Amino acid sequence: MALAVMGILLKNRREQAPEVQEVLTKYGDLILARSGVHDPAQDRGLISLTVEGADEELGALAKELEDVSGVSVSTAFFDNAD
Repeated sequence: MALAVMGILLKNRREQAPEVQEVLTKYGDLILARSGVHDPAQDRGLISLTVEGADEELGALAKELEDVSGVSVSTAFFDNAD
């Protein structure tokens, strides 16, 4: 099992939030913590997740999020977290 922090940037929060929420719901069992902030002046949003799961599962989550147009994902994995 891998432990990681995932940052998700939505460039157009109002348009992308529903699809991003669907992906997060699909992978909800991997999410330990979630926090989000938005910038109303630029309509962008930033979500931070603490996630734990198999490398393949976390990779699939990141890929599905990045498949949403205008969404970018950065992931930091912790070494020796087990």
